[in-house]
Amino acid sequence: MNDPIGDMLTRIRNSQMRGKSTVSSPASKLRAWVLDVLADEGYIRGYEKTTDERGHPALEISLKYYDGDPVIREVKRVSKPGRRVYMGVNDIPSVRQGLGVSIVSTPKGVMSDASARAANVGGEVLCTVF
Repeated sequence: MNDPIGDMLTRIRNSQMRGKSTVSSPASKLRAWVLDVLADEGYIRGYEKTTDERGHPALEISLKYYDGDPVIREVKRVSKPGRRVYMGVNDIPSVRQGLGVSIVSTPKGVMSDASARAANVGGEVLCTVF
């Protein structure tokens, strides 16, 4: 797999289109950090570390809905394996005039765009969520 974060975001997008309550994704530290940001911002209910049927570590993600509609309306991968996107603290995009969130991988950890601005750090913009 070339793009593990993109794969996880696609699994979340596809599961929400089908109305699923949970989705499973292979586990990694970076995926867990991205899910921590999504949970802190209120886009997912949470996640649990489990194992799949072959004994590999997995993340069981609990999706969130409001009045039958998915809370995550749009999720886009910004920085891809073929084209990394790095931005300074003043260049980090605000999504939909601040209604959405950009997830940024910084030297101080993976955080939302607002947290990165507050910590005065830039980094790699992983994805945007609205």
